[in-house]
Amino acid sequence: MQLLPYPCPDAFDELIDERGEPRPVAVELARRLTALPPDELERRQKAAEYTLFESGITFSVYSENDGSTERIIPFDVIPRIISGTDWDALEEGLCQRIAALNAFVEDIYHDQKIIKDGVIPAKFIELNQPTWAACRGIRPPGGVWCHISGIDMVRDRDGTFCVLEDNLRCPSGVSYVLENRSVLKQTFPRVFDALNVRSVDDYPEHLLKMLQSLRPGGVDQPRVVVMTPGIYNSAYFEHAYLAQQMGVPLVEGSDLVVHGGYVHMRTTAGLSRVDVIYRRIDDAFMDPKVFRPDSALGVPGIMEVYKKGRVALANAPGTGIADNKVIYAFVPDMIRYYLNEEPKLRNVETFLCAVDSQRQHVLENLANLVVKPAHEAGGKGIVIGPHATKEQLAKVAEEIKADPDNWIGQPVLSLSTVPTICGNAIEPRHVDLRPYILLGPDGCKVIPGGLTRVALRKGTLIVNSSQGGGTKDTWVLDEARKHEQNASQSQTQGSADEGGDA
Repeated sequence: MQLLPYPCPDAFDELIDERGEPRPVAVELARRLTALPPDELERRQKAAEYTLFESGITFSVYSENDGSTERIIPFDVIPRIISGTDWDALEEGLCQRIAALNAFVEDIYHDQKIIKDGVIPAKFIELNQPTWAACRGIRPPGGVWCHISGIDMVRDRDGTFCVLEDNLRCPSGVSYVLENRSVLKQTFPRVFDALNVRSVDDYPEHLLKMLQSLRPGGVDQPRVVVMTPGIYNSAYFEHAYLAQQMGVPLVEGSDLVVHGGYVHMRTTAGLSRVDVIYRRIDDAFMDPKVFRPDSALGVPGIMEVYKKGRVALANAPGTGIADNKVIYAFVPDMIRYYLNEEPKLRNVETFLCAVDSQRQHVLENLANLVVKPAHEAGGKGIVIGPHATKEQLAKVAEEIKADPDNWIGQPVLSLSTVPTICGNAIEPRHVDLRPYILLGPDGCKVIPGGLTRVALRKGTLIVNSSQGGGTKDTWVLDEARKHEQNASQSQTQGSADEGGDA
């Protein structure tokens, strides 16, 4: 199995150009992979899969018939590579976007200037829902609402990065970034060192530092915990993993109690005050006294403690108001309105079915568009026009007419591809990218690379793990270091060394 020759895809391939030659970022990777003995790449792929299996890195897939099923997320050992120059520009755009989204959430729960000035129609702000109404007037620590964000990115036919979706509630997947990196460093140690890949290993350290910065006034050494819904949650592995990596307790709602006006954790030595909670539980289940009274996952009274500034919650309750596919369409306007800047990252063109003229356009062009429900996640409810049957198109047309506020339409993007091991061959497969952004009182930090999700089924654009997708390690190159020196050193080791340990 060799990287080259490689079938030229009908899309922008990030590692191989239209002539079938490696792009500049992939020259060294292609040289070293091509030097491997026959079947060596396949052997390393199986070894990496075994390592991940032994680590117990799982996610849960839910279905109406079978309930919850634990699976090992598929992983491909050929990395995705992004140049440092491209990444630096992307990072600037991500920090700009998060700053505007944070300003929007702050504004909506207070003065609502963006509505009064006619930038966003009031009908698109869901303050009628209990979650949003309960957050009016709250001031989170440092004025930060969106502490941990995952912004889904794609590259179009010309290779340009654009934003596909904003995830501001409880974005998952960063544990795969860290574990994938650990496995790839073992799989290709010499090529990893030679390419000067920027590190992601310090993410837990940065996450903990940001969480500690949210501590209530008068607390010098804050107690931080990770709050999980429990072992049956699809991302439970990640909750436990991040807690372990940060060296903080992993708790469930039943482990916490409000006592004396503060949140405490139950321990064998008695109650211990908790100051900062990294919550991986949805708003609706946080406090049965405020949101869903039937919730057994939350902590009764925690919202009152939060409003008084005696405990910090990350992400802040209510950030989901900026986390749907309708509000997404207005983010470029937010950037201009709050920051007085032009957006550094572009949105995908979006048609709002709530607007009569745009709804008509969507209905007339269903066969050529992607239509999405505004409040779903994980690829649920998406209909890709060119791949849909007449029956599917007719059904979604009726759903749009019945509830136009809940639907958007977008053009079908030709997502970029990356070489991927498919059986006994290497073929192009579509990918997206989810960078992770930390925002605290001390500023913005972006993990260099993020989660690359790959659509393993040929021709599909759906990359979600719940629908058959896998992951890749994302390598951001550090061009400030001397590539020439590393390449020269690697060549002196001889072809035998290349074949035995890439």
